[in-house]
Amino acid sequence: MKVTVNIDCTPLEAREFMGLPNVAPMQESVMKQLEVQMMDNITKMTPEAMLRNWMSFAPEQFQDLFKMTFGGSKSK
Repeated sequence: MKVTVNIDCTPLEAREFMGLPNVAPMQESVMKQLEVQMMDNITKMTPEAMLRNWMSFAPEQFQDLFKMTFGGSKSK
């Protein structure tokens, strides 16, 4: 014997029927925090900030890499 039941309801109604908690307020809070964090990190990704960060480690090594990449050791 095979029985098929079709229930027409929204996801919110299904969650309420099953007794699951409403997580919408928590999701909104997390998304707001994530947005703030992402906007703060975007300022760290500007070309100026990235170069300043890279150059602070070892300027000589970065300069050597730049020369090797863009043909600083060309032979005549």
